[in-house]
Amino acid sequence: MILYALDIAKKIKDKSKKEIEKKKLKILLSVILIGDNYASKVYIKNKKIACDYVGIDFKLFKLDENISQEKLLNLINNLNLDDKITGILVQLPLPDHIDKTIIMQNIDPKKDVDGFNPFNIGALILEKPKLIPCTALGILELIKFYNIKISGTYCAVLGRSIDVGKPVAALMLNANSTVAVCHSKTENLIEITRKSDIIISSIGKAKFIKKDFIKRNSVLIDVGINRDENNKLCGDIDFDSCIEKAHSISPVPKGVGAMTIAMLINNCIKAKLIQLNIIE
Repeated sequence: MILYALDIAKKIKDKSKKEIEKKKLKILLSVILIGDNYASKVYIKNKKIACDYVGIDFKLFKLDENISQEKLLNLINNLNLDDKITGILVQLPLPDHIDKTIIMQNIDPKKDVDGFNPFNIGALILEKPKLIPCTALGILELIKFYNIKISGTYCAVLGRSIDVGKPVAALMLNANSTVAVCHSKTENLIEITRKSDIIISSIGKAKFIKKDFIKRNSVLIDVGINRDENNKLCGDIDFDSCIEKAHSISPVPKGVGAMTIAMLINNCIKAKLIQLNIIE
């Protein structure tokens, strides 16, 4: 089974659009782009398209690559204080001279639609989630949509980033899966993946996971965005070699990426409802 996400993401956005219209929500998402990274500009374009579709206002701040961390923090603080701003998103990656952790710490947790502020990460760990990192939440929703069992399974999460690895591990753990978080220092990785019912990979290595890495009828969720030897877009998982052995596999493209944007829209709505004290 191939876990396509485009239709699911469309249904989620349609539901979000109806909720915004029904509740007459005025939502403004502010996105900060630093530098001229091509991939970042593509991601932002797709986010704006989604916002336009559901009725969320979108404001882009394009900043010079060499902007100081202090000036960036001043902008974020002004957005924190602006009642018209619902959500604040700082597009990653950031230039080397800017500390990502400090930036995320300074975004108001109630406006943190990326879900990276320590308050939101902590709430997730405590099983009292507020705003959850979009890709991690998108993975969980994709798995649930296809009625794939989570509780009681063994799950290998490849990658320990704050963007994907750590939050998705927390979500799977909260859903009663037994989770192994693997990374570049993990020894005997293949022994772990071969006994895992679910593998979620976000390591950024093209076609790294081969069929001999997986057990038969496992579920493979591919978060990788890479280019193969022919410059073709591909994931961390060798789709062609694994598809016959796996129970199900998410493709790249047309997989997790669409869910990430759908969850961003959900987080914008949730942030607005939190700010209006409609939900906690």
